[in-house]
Amino acid sequence: MNILEMRLLDSRIFGSILFGSMMFGLLVGSTGPTLGQETEFADVVIFNAKVMTPNSDGEEAIAIRGNRILAVGKKSVVQSKMGPRTIELDGRGGSITPGFNDAHVHFLSGSLSLGQVDLLDAQTLPEIESRIRSFSVANPKLPCVVGRGWVYGAFEGGLPNREQLDRLISDRPAVMKCYDGHTVWVNSRALELAGIDRNTPDPPKGIIVRDADGNPTGALKEGAQSLVDKVIPIPTRSEKLNALRVGIREALRLGVTSIQEAGMSEEDLSLFEELRSNDELPIRAYFALEAHPGMTEEEVGRMKGIRNKYAKLNIGAVKMYADGVIEAHTAAVLEPYANNPSRGLPEYPQEEMLRIVKWLDRDGWQIMIHATGDGGIRAALDAFENAVRENPKPLRGRRHRVEHVESVSANDIDRFGRLGVIASMQPFHANPNGNIFQVWAVNLGPERASRAWAWKKIQDAGGSLAFGTDWPVVGIDPRPGIHTALTRQTSQGEPKEGFVPSQRLPLRSVLQAYTQGSAFAEFSEGTKGTIEVGKLADLVLWDRDLFAIPVHQVQQAQVVQTMVDGVFRWEMPR
Repeated sequence: MNILEMRLLDSRIFGSILFGSMMFGLLVGSTGPTLGQETEFADVVIFNAKVMTPNSDGEEAIAIRGNRILAVGKKSVVQSKMGPRTIELDGRGGSITPGFNDAHVHFLSGSLSLGQVDLLDAQTLPEIESRIRSFSVANPKLPCVVGRGWVYGAFEGGLPNREQLDRLISDRPAVMKCYDGHTVWVNSRALELAGIDRNTPDPPKGIIVRDADGNPTGALKEGAQSLVDKVIPIPTRSEKLNALRVGIREALRLGVTSIQEAGMSEEDLSLFEELRSNDELPIRAYFALEAHPGMTEEEVGRMKGIRNKYAKLNIGAVKMYADGVIEAHTAAVLEPYANNPSRGLPEYPQEEMLRIVKWLDRDGWQIMIHATGDGGIRAALDAFENAVRENPKPLRGRRHRVEHVESVSANDIDRFGRLGVIASMQPFHANPNGNIFQVWAVNLGPERASRAWAWKKIQDAGGSLAFGTDWPVVGIDPRPGIHTALTRQTSQGEPKEGFVPSQRLPLRSVLQAYTQGSAFAEFSEGTKGTIEVGKLADLVLWDRDLFAIPVHQVQQAQVVQTMVDGVFRWEMPR
């Protein structure tokens, strides 16, 4: 067993092994209370690191016993918790923050994407083409080349076509999902094998993009993506489990100690249950099931059975979709798009959304509604407000959520605070690259684009924020999103004035949205999300003092160690 996975309270092991392995180094010759003077000794103390607590960024030290925080504060306070077997570590002037809680992930998809063509940070067509070509050449035996991460702004007109992909791969099907997961780009071979031609009708809630002659261009929006599912090899259960193990290691490497799954099938839940039962789930997870249009009250009732079946998993929410995405003109908007007469593609008729939300709210479920356009956001808020009227006494306190909140109407901003609805947002979605300026903002027009990702306005109006990534829409690394929330600029510092700079947040607020806010969003703020005595010891140790450097340098900080439940689960290689 890796020593970083052993409980720190096992002093027999750590007394002889840990000294040479900890990245922070050991302060030899420490003194502390003797047995009899103090019965609650720390297993580990860390000095010389700025500890972020709810009210301070500069506490000097922290003590951990078992899986809980024993003490935090001045060095003298923490020293009083030391016994003869306490491990004393040097933080080397770094920072200690709560472990990150990613409030919106698709963890299985993200884990599987680690073995596919990675297009996540490819901003130009030549770069996208180079990555696809290189992956295809390196994997000649794959029956289908699958990738993810392209951005609309890399293509003239905002969408790719099959001819562009044919030039790279023509001997086998190729399927490249857009970064947001709402559009897929396929080659001619994939269209042929899927049986998609000019006579194929658009499926419900989906669009086959066509040229002037009615022929499929190779772009499939929303529900039309499922038409090519048959050409993509289905991963085996073993492959999924192995992918999850890799994804877990990646999360821990980046300081992510908790995840919130934004919609899962029962089959996927069984994967997490298998990992949990085999003690292979060292991160905390909160799960949402999925609702769908046409759902009956009987189906809503059956969700309780799934929750009971997987009672040892933390299942508390249900995910719904109000709309699609702004880039593909499928997000629901209150007025037509600036460059398209459409008002988007709402997922539910409003009466049906009201009805399903009412049923779920009555049964005590937390409801997460994907909504990016101002029309979708209003529909979600209206449904939550209706549930309050219809169900005056729900089974538990309400903390319903709108996921993404990309462009909200000015008239709806204060409703988040008034209704107690959480704005679950992914700050790196607002990364002001070419995709934002050439497609997203153009589709909306200047007035609506001026309300882009208005997290500060929502917070100032009394709303609660919870930050995440939406992995694999973007990577699970929190740092790019932190940079975006701090600066409203790209990593290269563009635009110089910032993209809607009024929505910048200070570092403390950003970190709190990613830790304390995310914990509140899953009803777990009593046990985690802040560094306080008695809270779970889920911690991230950084290589520098995050609060003492310019905000544009925070993205360069490195995670040195990640602790979950009092156990160091990841350590930076020396």
